[in-house]
Amino acid sequence: MHDSARDRVGRVMGHVGPYVQLRPLAGGREWDADPGHLRRLTPAELLSALVAQANARSRQPR
Repeated sequence: MHDSARDRVGRVMGHVGPYVQLRPLAGGREWDADPGHLRRLTPAELLSALVAQANARSRQPR
C-alpha cells in the first residue's frame, strides 16, 4: 500500500481503531495510516519497491 500522507510504501499488518497499521517492505517499525490516504500499488510500483529493497539489502555489509 502507498501512504500518500507520508509518501511511504508498506505492507498492511492490521487495523487499530480507525487506522491501518503498515510496516516497511524491508521490515522495521510499523506506523499508523489513515485509510483515506492509502491506495494499492500498481504492479509496476510494487516491482519497483521490491527491487529497491533488494538493492538496498545487497549493499549492506555481510
